[in-house]
Amino acid sequence: MSQSQANAIPSESLDPWRNFQQGTWNESIDVRDFIQRNYVPYDGNADFLAGPTDKTLRVWETLQNDYLKVERERRVYDVDVDTPADIDAFPAGYICEDDDVIVGLQTDVPLKRAMMPFGGWRMVKTAIKEAGKEPNPDIEKIFTRYRKTHNDAVFDIYTPRIRAARSSHIITGLPDAYGRGRIIGDYRRVALYGIDFLIEDKMRAKDKVADQPFSEHWARYREEHSEQIKALKKLKTLGEMYNLDLGRPAATAQEAVQWTYMAYLGAVKSQDGAAMSIGRLSAFFDIYFERDFAEGTLTESEAQEMIDALVLKLRIVRFLRTIDYDQIFSGDPYWATWSDAGFAEDGRSQVTKTSFRLLQTLRNLGPAPEPNITIFWDPELPEGYKEFCSAISIETSSIQYESDKQIRDRWGDDSAIACCVSPMKIGRQMQFFGARVNAAKALLYAINGGRDEVSGKQVVEGFAPVQGDGPLDFDDIWQKYEEMLDWVIGTYVEALNIIHYCHDKYAYEAIEMALHDSDIIRTMGCGIAGLSIVADSLSAIKYAKVTPIRDETGLIVDYTTEGDFPVYGNDDDLADDIAATVVHTVMSKIKEIPLYRDAIPTQSVLTITSNVVYGKATGSFPSGHRAGTPFSPGANPENGMDTHGMVASMLSVGKLDYNDALDGISLTNTITPQGLGRTEQERVQNLVGILDAGFIMDAE
Repeated sequence: MSQSQANAIPSESLDPWRNFQQGTWNESIDVRDFIQRNYVPYDGNADFLAGPTDKTLRVWETLQNDYLKVERERRVYDVDVDTPADIDAFPAGYICEDDDVIVGLQTDVPLKRAMMPFGGWRMVKTAIKEAGKEPNPDIEKIFTRYRKTHNDAVFDIYTPRIRAARSSHIITGLPDAYGRGRIIGDYRRVALYGIDFLIEDKMRAKDKVADQPFSEHWARYREEHSEQIKALKKLKTLGEMYNLDLGRPAATAQEAVQWTYMAYLGAVKSQDGAAMSIGRLSAFFDIYFERDFAEGTLTESEAQEMIDALVLKLRIVRFLRTIDYDQIFSGDPYWATWSDAGFAEDGRSQVTKTSFRLLQTLRNLGPAPEPNITIFWDPELPEGYKEFCSAISIETSSIQYESDKQIRDRWGDDSAIACCVSPMKIGRQMQFFGARVNAAKALLYAINGGRDEVSGKQVVEGFAPVQGDGPLDFDDIWQKYEEMLDWVIGTYVEALNIIHYCHDKYAYEAIEMALHDSDIIRTMGCGIAGLSIVADSLSAIKYAKVTPIRDETGLIVDYTTEGDFPVYGNDDDLADDIAATVVHTVMSKIKEIPLYRDAIPTQSVLTITSNVVYGKATGSFPSGHRAGTPFSPGANPENGMDTHGMVASMLSVGKLDYNDALDGISLTNTITPQGLGRTEQERVQNLVGILDAGFIMDAE
């Protein structure tokens, strides 16, 4: 029986949990338990995969010709200036008549962007005007006179030193005018349990504290649960717009994919977070696929068509943002990160056939940055899967890799990446996103006693600059740097506490948090930029002769460096240890400061997209890095300074203590296919070998 024939049987009459192994997931919300009891690891190769269906190609062609082409010409395809975004704010929308496999759009037209003014009206207004439209005066009146926004609240509370640090770009990218993001709702819950069950669970959680004495925590707990319940009801309404009964659990594979997507759609309809990751879905979907295969109601082509349709929808998520925002993040990313593979805690691979189907979308639809496909890599993964990952990476450059062992050991086997490198337990943990500190610029502030090396303004008071024109002394500079970091980190964390207090109050992510446990882990995701520049500059001061050059006002604006010095990124302990010390020092200072809602402090070494912006705002360094030039990304060695090859740079990055950077460490490497070998098979095998070697070293 084909899938179309199976659809003749009303799915609501089917037992949604038929033929599933039972466990604790039957009695309480526990998606991980469901997955571990029911998924089937796959250790074969990619021979079973199907190409795109004619319907998939027609829908994709319509998108490309009628929408994406126009968007490229305009930058923004269209904006709805009359309707503040919400889960159920827009009627049902479709790409074309063939768009019936996995349905749902953010608005009523593909690529049309919705305004989300609860984060801040000024950014919304600017973005509307930059898109060539005019704001609705009635909406502007509401959000400037009657409805306070997150951005308004933040700037009401900001202190003078926060404003100074923000204006001078020593702290950049703070989520004080847009959604903070980096919250992964467990979108699978809607498929497994249905919204009616989830609402009942949230009502029980809300009322379990009903008889406790009043406290701020008590009041906020009950209010947030009320908002979550309202959001779930709106999500159910959204489903009804598309003739979907999301109140009940999904009864077929198609419904499992569709229900999960509708939950994610509710999130991107109501929040413009800096990263709106979708989580870890392949093993979950695969359970439904395998059941439907066994029942004879699904073909491989239909299964692939569903995953293609879902990925196609993820590719057209759009948010209304300013040109300045796009410059900070190097484009228009939203990081719909889909995490996959890795191992379960019982030692089984979590690679399934749907892990292959996800990668196959990069062939069926062509390469794309979204969703941000992230593989939890381990050298012990099945060889067929590793080779397929390698082949797709070589063809498309559209996959990123994370250390499964590092993540699993600390966050469990049902964790996923939010944004680029930030791991968290799905549905049990959320992050207060914190952008990052310009750690490199902080070194220049230490040298100049708090004066900005670009503007010349005195940003930080009370710090003595370097005296005299002789060579810099390492011990003196390190002491000054530590003291300056106290001020910078203190200011930074103060800003983050303010931001997240205001965000919870004025732009709360009700639907995403409705798809979390009621009692969750919260982390504060701090970050640093410019690590390699700091490490190399401190190394130059310590091992070479660095003489400052002053302008007419006495400000140190450049350096003369004589002699050789060890450089980070070449597996040289002398330089690499300096980098590790900087990361540890920053993390230690963050840990000393109380955090909003008792969040766990974490740190990332991550600047994948904002390297140019950081560089433009920063001066010259003892390492030779020139003023205004881009930083290297993440934990990468300085641009052009890693002379010992890719493996040496991996070894250097591996010396950074993951305990000091539990929010993730990013290393971006570029290698041409020709550099991997002469034949396709050589290239595939050699890339697998490089990944294995890198992650074996990482695991050690």
